[in-house]
Amino acid sequence: MMKVVRHYKYLSEDTDRHGNVRLYLRRPGHRKIRLRQMLGTPEFDEEYRRAMAGEIQPVPSRRETVVPGSLRDLCVQYYQSAVFGRLDVRTQYVRRGILDNLCERCGAFLISTLQPKHVAALRDSKAGRPEAGNGILKALRALFAYGVQCGMLDKNPAREVSYIPSAGTGFHSWTAAEIERFEAFYHIGSPARLAFAVLFYTGQRRSDAVRLGMKDMRNGSLTFTQVKNGKRKPVLLTLPVIPELRRIIEATPGAMSGETFIQGIGGKPYTPESFGNKFRDWCNAAGLPQCSSHGLRKAAAVRLAEMGCTAHEIAAVTGHRSLKEVQRYTLAVDQKRLAERAFARIVEGGMSHSTGKNSQWGKSATQGIDFKGNGNDVVPKGGIEPPTLRFSVACSTN
Repeated sequence: MMKVVRHYKYLSEDTDRHGNVRLYLRRPGHRKIRLRQMLGTPEFDEEYRRAMAGEIQPVPSRRETVVPGSLRDLCVQYYQSAVFGRLDVRTQYVRRGILDNLCERCGAFLISTLQPKHVAALRDSKAGRPEAGNGILKALRALFAYGVQCGMLDKNPAREVSYIPSAGTGFHSWTAAEIERFEAFYHIGSPARLAFAVLFYTGQRRSDAVRLGMKDMRNGSLTFTQVKNGKRKPVLLTLPVIPELRRIIEATPGAMSGETFIQGIGGKPYTPESFGNKFRDWCNAAGLPQCSSHGLRKAAAVRLAEMGCTAHEIAAVTGHRSLKEVQRYTLAVDQKRLAERAFARIVEGGMSHSTGKNSQWGKSATQGIDFKGNGNDVVPKGGIEPPTLRFSVACSTN
């Protein structure tokens, strides 16, 4: 019988150059602690408990010696800077984890000798994981930008290295059928249905959804500042609460009296991470393993696009500062709409294959076409199929 290993908060693993997996306790604002016992054993549980209680302290190694002008030296100064201090707590945690991992591998490397090819090698060190590689590059760009500001670098070598193109479209956007399946599985009044409604009918990230509550309600609207970039470029939103969302909130026990709409055990608010895990469990139970909380944010943007909302209107709901990001969410909708318009023009222009006038495209004779009142003579060229030619003619005359 397979033994189930329970979830350990702040536990992460790294693989060294010899292929050995190392386990660490990484808590925000603390140095990481190496855990040496075997995962899943009582000995590991005890070691983990002691580390969480502060009974085990991180042991510095000789590799942690700070060499002036090195990568580690720059990282130490960066962590103490106001630039790093203005980052969100979550961003600090993720970025520090990436940079600390790099320092373990090449912390003594002198940054004055760094070239774009070295940065590219670090980016590509996560073979088969483009998202992880891009995360390394993003962290290095920010680190070296600070290095230029403080005079440790003349230029930022990471700026000359490009991100790895994404092979897909990111998080799966929920389809109408998947939305109906989830709603049919969880009745109104259940925590899962409330969480779904808050995410879908506000179009927000999970980090904002778990913070929303009656405290944010003003004259029938929710007014709040988004968590992402809250310290550097805060985005203040006021979103009307549509009747369906209000109905679900009112029907869910404790939603209107608690600190937040979405509540965990004992009515306590979720953290974004714990909520993400819980919502994953709800999706799995409903037979939707491909769906996620962030996928609902994309689905909300797509739904707005399908209703004819402009990119600016969608951005006013989602809080995106860049219209390019909104267009990425709605790319499929835009393509479908434009294609429908293009073919509608073909039909309106009398270019249907079924008409007698256009039924002789297989012959070599000149064919006359009356398109929007204009007469045109078109001679088919060899090697081009008749339907392709008809389509190209229609497009060229628009």
